[in-house]
Amino acid sequence: MAFNYDEYLRSEKMPTLWCWGCGDGVILKAFIRAVDKLGWNKDDVCVVSGIGCSGRFSSYVDFNTVHTTHGRTVAFATGIKLANPDKHVICVAGDGDALAIGGNHTIHGCRRNIDMTLIVIQNFIYGLTNSQTSPTTPRGFWTVSQKAGNIDPTFDGCKLAEAAGASFVARENVTEPRKLEKVLYKAMAHKGFSYVEAMSNCHINLGRKNKMANAIENLDWIDSITMPKKKWDVLSEEEKINYLPTGVLKEDTEAEEYCDMYEEVKKVHQGLRPKITPDDFKKKI
Repeated sequence: MAFNYDEYLRSEKMPTLWCWGCGDGVILKAFIRAVDKLGWNKDDVCVVSGIGCSGRFSSYVDFNTVHTTHGRTVAFATGIKLANPDKHVICVAGDGDALAIGGNHTIHGCRRNIDMTLIVIQNFIYGLTNSQTSPTTPRGFWTVSQKAGNIDPTFDGCKLAEAAGASFVARENVTEPRKLEKVLYKAMAHKGFSYVEAMSNCHINLGRKNKMANAIENLDWIDSITMPKKKWDVLSEEEKINYLPTGVLKEDTEAEEYCDMYEEVKKVHQGLRPKITPDDFKKKI
């Protein structure tokens, strides 16, 4: 029996405005299939997106949706989750949205370990605004803001999320849609802050300006710089430099979750429990 995507899409918004061959559609498909497997009621799901190509994500899905300002996806989603702790909140942002202007919000979402999923569509460029350098643009790549070649160090969002305290961190490629679907399923089923980097192609504003003439060549390049974590783990530190590991990179099921702790704060104000002390937490300062 064919999967019924129409159940989860706003058909009046179809076809999408994404460029032909863009990986965003693959991510959308994997997300919908993961939600379906989780068996969630659509009324219990809220998708929050920001500005950029990824910002259109919330326009196409038939859930509760919020289209926010640039870089503020996690901030908006935090308020939504604290007000509705029983709902499922998913953020979708680009690498520029989540790691540049929105970098601090991403850090503090990870630090709090609030129960939501942040899907970062990582295409190495500011795609919608015509090819400016993003925090993840590889060194030496041409961009409209660094036409002599990018000299900025390349940023690893997964390492940031791990260090900041996210209890689930993963990375996968749009070239592996089934693996991406499984990673998204695990991330959304996880209680705590889940950071998922979905590596995608922008063959229009990154690829064709950097000797990758079409979507396939852009995707082949992404494949060439990634490998499954099990293979990556056995490489020497020098060999790891030019590769990014894929799969689940961190999964902590014991980490304390922010909404649960917030409920305890509310009890203090209601006079139902004494003031919170360091002894109430597994991890001490």
